[in-house]
Amino acid sequence: MKVCFKQGIHFVFLVLLFIFISKLTFGQQKNGVKGIVLEESSKGNFTPLFGASVFWLDSASGTTTDSSGYFFINFGNSDSIGKSKLIIRYLGFESDTIENFKSDNLRVILASQQGKKLMEVTVEGRALSSIQMLEPMNTTLMTGKELLKAACCNLSESFETNPTVEVTYSDAVTGAKQIQMLGLSGNYILMTQENLPGVRGIMSTYGLAFTPGPWIESIQVTKGTCSVANGYESLTGQINVELKKPDWSIKTREKLYLNAYANSMGRFEINVNSTQKLNKRWFVTHLVHGNTMQHNVDFNKDGFMDMPMGQQINAMQRWRYDDGKGISAQFGLQTMFDFRKGGQFHSNHHHSSSNSGLYEIDLKNKTFLAFGKTGYIFPSKKYKSIGLMQSFSANETHQNYGEVNQYHGNQKTYYANLIYQSIIGNSNLKFRIGTSFRWEKYQENVSLFSGPTKDSRMKEPSRTEIVPGAFGELTWNPLIKLSAVGGLRIDHHNLFGVWLTPRLHLKYEVTEKSSVRISTGSGRRLANIFAENSSLMASSRTFNYPNEVYNQKKNGLLPEYAWNYGLSWNQGFEINNRDGSLTIDAYRTDFQNQVIVDLDQNPLEVNIYNLSGKSYSNAIQVLCEYEIIKRFDVRLAYKWLDVNQTLNGKLQERPFVARDRFFVNLAYKTRSKWTFDATSNWNGVKRIPNTKSNPVELQFPENSPAYWVLNAQISKSFGRNLDFYIGGENLFDFRQRKLINNPENPFGTGFDASMVWGPVIGRMGYGGIRWTIR
Repeated sequence: MKVCFKQGIHFVFLVLLFIFISKLTFGQQKNGVKGIVLEESSKGNFTPLFGASVFWLDSASGTTTDSSGYFFINFGNSDSIGKSKLIIRYLGFESDTIENFKSDNLRVILASQQGKKLMEVTVEGRALSSIQMLEPMNTTLMTGKELLKAACCNLSESFETNPTVEVTYSDAVTGAKQIQMLGLSGNYILMTQENLPGVRGIMSTYGLAFTPGPWIESIQVTKGTCSVANGYESLTGQINVELKKPDWSIKTREKLYLNAYANSMGRFEINVNSTQKLNKRWFVTHLVHGNTMQHNVDFNKDGFMDMPMGQQINAMQRWRYDDGKGISAQFGLQTMFDFRKGGQFHSNHHHSSSNSGLYEIDLKNKTFLAFGKTGYIFPSKKYKSIGLMQSFSANETHQNYGEVNQYHGNQKTYYANLIYQSIIGNSNLKFRIGTSFRWEKYQENVSLFSGPTKDSRMKEPSRTEIVPGAFGELTWNPLIKLSAVGGLRIDHHNLFGVWLTPRLHLKYEVTEKSSVRISTGSGRRLANIFAENSSLMASSRTFNYPNEVYNQKKNGLLPEYAWNYGLSWNQGFEINNRDGSLTIDAYRTDFQNQVIVDLDQNPLEVNIYNLSGKSYSNAIQVLCEYEIIKRFDVRLAYKWLDVNQTLNGKLQERPFVARDRFFVNLAYKTRSKWTFDATSNWNGVKRIPNTKSNPVELQFPENSPAYWVLNAQISKSFGRNLDFYIGGENLFDFRQRKLINNPENPFGTGFDASMVWGPVIGRMGYGGIRWTIR
């Protein structure tokens, strides 16, 4: 009852805030003119013109048309219709001057310039900021060029040049990497692939390594809650990955792409991408990836491989259809096999057999994915469209940690999302409505260490989730400088009932180069305690958790539920005729309920229970981007995190989170097509879980030291088709020296490979080649 009351208060607050802004902006709105700019084809059809310039004669007041051809412009020096001249201009068309008009709602059809040959112009420029300036949501776009600044072998390694997302190792033996945003685990980020379900469920720990970097076209990183159209699971933000598509209309699209990579640890990769035009309506893209590692790597000489050996085969085929009359469709298939073997190895560096008595780790992951998207854009009303997205995935994982802890999972997911969007009156008021459906079946088999007797505790926490939902979202531009996105969705979870998810995003342009964003909203998710914490299975800790994990009637674990509040300010500036930007973000995530994974209560246990007390994250980031000299960009950031949660009745700092972090990225490109990139991170002190009850030799210090990590890359382009690159990671060679507790006795009490706060791998070099036919 208490939770429902709080939820109601939050919802009423959002509604009142939206009404207040409506009254305020309508009271302050100036008179202006709105309209649509169209092109007439030879067949008499009308097509909206995007990006047409609209401005008053002899005035600095102006705007451009949106993707639907619509515009709104305030009056300049004259405040009444019929006393001003409105200019409409678009490349390749005759400019139009409108005067003596008596309506504030115009329909303008531009005539094409006859007898004039238009020249193709190539414009080279740089973005003022990586922040998407026109969006009400605080979204950063990482383009393909940004991803080339580092090796980016897979998704987990694609955030090296982005200060928002932090990447760390999950443990000391599996090679798995995890991400954090706003000081919280990546489990609280909605991970999507082209707005379809991405890394989730049983693939939470290892799934980031199953999206190859050369497949990625761009990544959108959104802070705070995202659009309600994408679901209810965004608690701290969304990461949406766009893969390379079968789009022949883009001149830079790769007809054939080859990438070969190798590093000093013995890892080899090969990627082949190809796109073909079958006919004027059908296009197909093939994406193939393979990697292998067959060398033992043990930097700290503790007898355990720091990175497991193994291989991965990954392939996708995707198709696109476009009839040129508004109907388009995409669908594709993906399959992936990944096998890894790590743990202890013989002193002669030949891997042992399973009966050798060594602590060995076997990891096997398989994925099958089928997806489809169908859309229709109304030819005479480009602002109106309807689309259906669907996907089906089958994931399977087998994880064996020294024959002591074992986790086997099988997950099948079907997802569908139907969206209709249009406008109300004009493009200043747009809406999206839709329905979604998610069916998910989990079959898990867990065998866990339960004490010195080495008796295993078996658990089969299988479940089926059925979640139908509906949503509505309104995008409102009452003023040229003000935009608001308000959304509400309602879902029914078969295990936990009705969930209501309200969200609101506001953006106000204070000046031409300055804007403020405000956001608030809630999010929910169901924790997968075994898959998300499988790195803790590389230890002899005893797992303590409710017997009926997902049964709330029998004191099981409740869904995680949090509110997120955000404030962001972006200021563009110019120094010495060169552009720069300064962005300051402040976000708070306030948990109403959280599944606590407590490593402090006892260093020999993992205690998992529902939150009883406070849990929150405060995150402040200052980011400055500036072009010092031509083609030399600098990106500086400072992040402050205050993350606390109630552990066993006591409010404490969340472990393994640095309160302070500095970030520096330098990028320089010469006229001769040499590119130099360097990224350095300073990580402040991190709290380490309490180990004082262990014997002295098995204790960790209370806090980690601060440290620097430096990565760099040099690349050279030969023409438009060939690139060579070499680079190095962790060039300062800083490593966490004590990675594993009690490595001499991995089957005994006190063994723990999960207490990782710093780099696992030392200095590493790499090189590769990219060959492209466009």
